[in-house]
Amino acid sequence: MAAYTPEGMLAAPRRSTANVNPSGEIAFFSSTTYNWTSHESSTTWNILDVASGNVTDAPFDSSVSEIVWVGPTNTSILYINGTNDEVPGGVTLYTADLAEEFSPTLVASLEAPFQGLKAVQTEDGSINFVVNSLAYWTNGSAYNPELVSEPLTTGQIYDANFVRHWDVYLTQERYAIYGGSLTAGNSSSYTFDGTVKNLLWGINATVTRPETPVQPFGDQGDYDLSPDGQTVAFLTKSPDLPKANYTASYIYLVPHDGSEVAVPVNGPGTTAPEYAQGASASPRWSPDGTKIAFAQQAGISYESDRFQLYVASVDGLSSEVTPVAKDWDSSPSLLLWGHDSEELYVASELYASVRLWIVPADAEDSYKPSNFTGAETSVADFAILPDGSALVSSAAAWTSRAFYIQSPGTEKKVLFTANEVDSEISDLTEDSVIDFWYENEDGDLIQTFVFLPTDFDSSKKYPWVFNVHGGPQSSQGNSWSTRWNLRLWADQGFVVTSPQFTGTPSYSQAFTDKIQNNWGGTPYQDLVTLFNYVEANISYIDTTNAVAVGASYGGFMMNWIQGHDLGRKFKAIVTHDGKTDQVGSYSTEELWFNQHDQNGTIWDNRDNYERWDPLYHLKNASTPHFVVHNDLDYRLPIAEGIQLFNILQSLGVPSRFLHFPDEGHWVLSRENSLLWHQTIFNWIKYWTGLEEELIQDIVIKQ
Repeated sequence: MAAYTPEGMLAAPRRSTANVNPSGEIAFFSSTTYNWTSHESSTTWNILDVASGNVTDAPFDSSVSEIVWVGPTNTSILYINGTNDEVPGGVTLYTADLAEEFSPTLVASLEAPFQGLKAVQTEDGSINFVVNSLAYWTNGSAYNPELVSEPLTTGQIYDANFVRHWDVYLTQERYAIYGGSLTAGNSSSYTFDGTVKNLLWGINATVTRPETPVQPFGDQGDYDLSPDGQTVAFLTKSPDLPKANYTASYIYLVPHDGSEVAVPVNGPGTTAPEYAQGASASPRWSPDGTKIAFAQQAGISYESDRFQLYVASVDGLSSEVTPVAKDWDSSPSLLLWGHDSEELYVASELYASVRLWIVPADAEDSYKPSNFTGAETSVADFAILPDGSALVSSAAAWTSRAFYIQSPGTEKKVLFTANEVDSEISDLTEDSVIDFWYENEDGDLIQTFVFLPTDFDSSKKYPWVFNVHGGPQSSQGNSWSTRWNLRLWADQGFVVTSPQFTGTPSYSQAFTDKIQNNWGGTPYQDLVTLFNYVEANISYIDTTNAVAVGASYGGFMMNWIQGHDLGRKFKAIVTHDGKTDQVGSYSTEELWFNQHDQNGTIWDNRDNYERWDPLYHLKNASTPHFVVHNDLDYRLPIAEGIQLFNILQSLGVPSRFLHFPDEGHWVLSRENSLLWHQTIFNWIKYWTGLEEELIQDIVIKQ
């Protein structure tokens, strides 16, 4: 029996990262669990004592959606309550002090579902805050869907090629950030005049309308409020390029009160280097308010280009941009300034694990920092404590959340790790994830992670799950996931491998770039070499009883494998939302992705699309194949999965098709996810002999 079940993994607490107070003594985090009897989730707030690691309940409930430490003391908070008794769909702001008996004070009523709260106490004791919401395109005011009349028609008309994105059709409304102020009164009281100002309004946009946070994955990390509360830095897509074709985005500066139109920091016509034209990320003010750090790619149409560090010296709305550690072959994802405004703490991935590094803000091009957090867990977020150490929120395949403190040259002080307190994952241990390296045909070393089942015995032989990650320019190593949790797959009775094949980031930018116009080439050969390596070197894996599985690019590779010799080595295959037809790929939304990775457009380089098209090889299909594809996946439209299933059925290949009409590229609903796990696990267990029958009672027959 599996020690680790889908029900347990899906119901176990999902904890946020830690939000630490200014004195570094306590931190908030939220925890959401799921009940299979009531079929409902519930969220609680907790307080972490940073010195001891003790966790206690916070004095408020799940109606609180976001908290900011701001106010006259180190324990003063401002928070968003997700309800508003006066305005349907609106939210409210409250202040409180945790050092006193909890007695929150309502300070503001906001008339839309604002989120992404950031706030700073100004010199006179007032609080300037920034939030975001969808905005009306006609006047920039905040959009509240609960106050909008139902239209008489459902038709939508477009005159640009970004019709839909990931899982939604684009509407007229776009996200914008809004500045507001709570004016200080007597006895720590505040007044609010009800005004919030759209800080994106007035930007000259010739092609693409401004949007912050940038959808679908942007959040409050896309903007930052200066230490004096007077200026906001934010990023938005390039206003003069079509966003379906280009990745470019730029940082802007704007007065918090919206008294002037935002001014760009980087991009064309600024002081930023001419080569810095791609996507921007993580604008962060220095504590002294004189500089902004950010990251930016050079490639204007390549989402997996290397992010490079920059620092902009700021004077009002003017700035002077300088590259930092330009030759460092890494790609920063999170940035924070040290307290002295002289160095940057940077989260960046190395060997499929996000780690922390310290980089001087004036580092020369050749500077190479060293990471100080290691690879035991992967950094999700961090804060800098008063003594300069980092409070890290992290995760790994064996723990859904860990909090620890570390600084360069010191031992890690673990405050909390979920596998020690959550019964659902209590059998998970650090030693159940190992790795090995092998050499591919190009002479590159390929790191491969191995996930071992509970009570693993190396003297036994286990059936093999041959996993291929998505992206393709992303990694899948010793990391936590509630979608593809490879440690959970192992506890179904398998050993699972996850190779970081050619194209995976964090092994050098050159290694990542090698997958361009090479989707079914070197990466496929890497997988063939892995199969042969395991067959020759790892005795506890039964290579004669193996299944291949993958999602997104991994799904493409499953479809490619099915039509090639490697496909005959597996008892079964699983494709989740994978590409079947490269030639038909213009039905996607982010056109830059296909055009970069196939080295051009289909009308100029059709041969490149045909070269790596699984459809042309599916006549060779014979391995039993489970196909999952979801109706709201607009990145890889559902026709990709249906045509694959139709071909398999027409060829007489044992196959099944699962779809969710209410899911996109990922299966996010816990109830849907449970069915996803149950049916896929049944499929791979049946074809490897671990179960005797395929599920039939919920299968729709012809």
